[in-house]
Amino acid sequence: MMEHVQGRIFRDFTIPGVSPAERSAIYVAMIETLARLHSLNVQSLQLEGYGRGAGYCKRQVSTWTEQYQAAAHQDVPAMNQLSDWLMKNLPDNDNEENLVHGDYKLDNIVFHPTESRVIAVLDWELSTIGHSLSDLAHLSLFYFWPRSVPWINQNSNFQENKGIPSIEELISIYCHCRGINSVLPNWNFFLALAYFKMAGIAQGVYSRYLLGNNASENSFLFAKIVQPLAETGLQLSRRTFSTTPPQIDTSPQLFAQSKTGQEVLARVKHFMKRHILPAEKEVIEFCVQNENSVNKWKKPLVIDKLKEMAKAEGLWNLFLPAVSGLSQVDYALIAEETGKCFFAPDVFNCQAPDTGNMEVLHQYGSEKQKQQWLEPLLQGNIASCFCMTEPNVASSDATNIECSIQRDGDSYVINGKKWWSSGAGNPKCTIAIVLGRTKNASATRYKQHSMVLVPVNTPGVEIIRPLSVFGYIDNFHGGHFEIHFNQVRVPATNLILGEGRGFEIAQGRLGPGRIHHCMRTVGLAERALQIMCDRATQRVAFKKKLFSHEVVAHWIAESRIAIEKIRLLTLKAAHSIDTLGSAAAKKEIAMIKVAAPRAVCKIIDRAIQVCGGAGVSQDFPLANMYALTRALRLADGPDEVHLSTIAAMELRDQARDAKSKM
Repeated sequence: MMEHVQGRIFRDFTIPGVSPAERSAIYVAMIETLARLHSLNVQSLQLEGYGRGAGYCKRQVSTWTEQYQAAAHQDVPAMNQLSDWLMKNLPDNDNEENLVHGDYKLDNIVFHPTESRVIAVLDWELSTIGHSLSDLAHLSLFYFWPRSVPWINQNSNFQENKGIPSIEELISIYCHCRGINSVLPNWNFFLALAYFKMAGIAQGVYSRYLLGNNASENSFLFAKIVQPLAETGLQLSRRTFSTTPPQIDTSPQLFAQSKTGQEVLARVKHFMKRHILPAEKEVIEFCVQNENSVNKWKKPLVIDKLKEMAKAEGLWNLFLPAVSGLSQVDYALIAEETGKCFFAPDVFNCQAPDTGNMEVLHQYGSEKQKQQWLEPLLQGNIASCFCMTEPNVASSDATNIECSIQRDGDSYVINGKKWWSSGAGNPKCTIAIVLGRTKNASATRYKQHSMVLVPVNTPGVEIIRPLSVFGYIDNFHGGHFEIHFNQVRVPATNLILGEGRGFEIAQGRLGPGRIHHCMRTVGLAERALQIMCDRATQRVAFKKKLFSHEVVAHWIAESRIAIEKIRLLTLKAAHSIDTLGSAAAKKEIAMIKVAAPRAVCKIIDRAIQVCGGAGVSQDFPLANMYALTRALRLADGPDEVHLSTIAAMELRDQARDAKSKM
């Protein structure tokens, strides 16, 4: 029995209504209290018999496995897999004997009425003697909570709330208070165990609902969260953790990343250095060996392994703000990092054209379309292609698009020819988004076109041939194909947003996509400059190192200047999208779409010149880099179209400014 204490209990873990400073202080007080609790001496408190102590982790896995199996109403493979993994990966030090609360979290703590100070800890019914990290992992659950699962104590993504410390910061404070190393052994085990317990609890709640023993009107919803919680536990079990705070650049920045963005970028850089770049040689060798074989469209097994690791690390779908919680500025710098390796975007499920197609479905798709196509794309189970450009018309003027999409009862019938449909050769390519004309005599020329979802196995879809880019087929990314649609019939529900909305969707799709392309080219430029510098410091011509020749030194300097310029312009465009929206950022997006590929083509060309004959050979990636970057001056609209757009907007802005001065 506790005495009555007067204080505050925060049911919402985001702690609304307080300042960021107080929010941070509350979290710090909570973690410091847990550290003090775990520092208590069980023997001096005469609590040796309070619990069985040694073997705590094994007992927890066994107990919760039995409880889940007794309550299960259906087979959830992830729960069985997680239970097996936990039992096979018990900590070696399963002998720790500390006082464990069992349900330590924010809403079980009473804070002082006016101060950020803990005055009581509630709900001790699960307390025992065991391993202290189980409490710390339970407290950390919501840092990894799947976005698809509602959290009853959270009204928004809590990490977006200013003042909430990162999980690494909390662990650092906890370990400092206890005087232990902040590198926590078996941390992934305890997180996985925490999610296993939560999934088991959810299953128990639903089981009681089925028996009529649970009064809560929302109890039936718990059946839907068992699987995603178990899957999250499995992902965490495979994840490698650094429990020390990442080194983050705290110097002032013109276009600053959010705290979350900085942390994710640090983890992406670590993942690139540790896993992706070391695999580059193996991936290139696979592509070379299979470029003329039946397996030329397949990807090496190492890519699937890297994807599984990235997904487990939470480095997945980073491009989509609603999923990742990142801003466009945040992701722009991440895209630069992934641009340094040609297959890195695929590893993080951030590859074109899937990113653009997922953005379309997320922003404009119906619930049915999202369930059928968006979810598998987000999971990485399928791939897609985008069919817009046509061989028989000047597609730089999108109003020329001739492919027809005609309503016929409960269906739409598609007829036409498309080419440069990127990704269509990917064996996983299952769905195409097709832009075509839906004739409407009363509508303007900009409302004559629509977008429709077409499964690639629909009768009448004919994959004609892959198209080469300067001789490169681009096998790894699924190539670029000519596709014909001959009386292709799809359900009317496959139309996206509505008839005549195609250009509206296209602008929403292309804005962020162009930013991503440009920042990846910045990363590409960094890689090209690195190759240029390496070669210039290694080779000797006319009795001196290449960098000692003034022309080469100037190329290096001009390349660095160009990279800094296009990075800043791209970040400005990303910042404009974040603050004003894609439509208001149209001018900045058009400017960087022209500037980035032009500048990077020059940088790669200089690198080729410094490398000599090797630069255009297969021994260096520069020739392929140049081909892809040069093609980018045509993709998503040629330079000339963007220049005309920039000029028109500049003249309009100048006229408006002049008028305002009159």
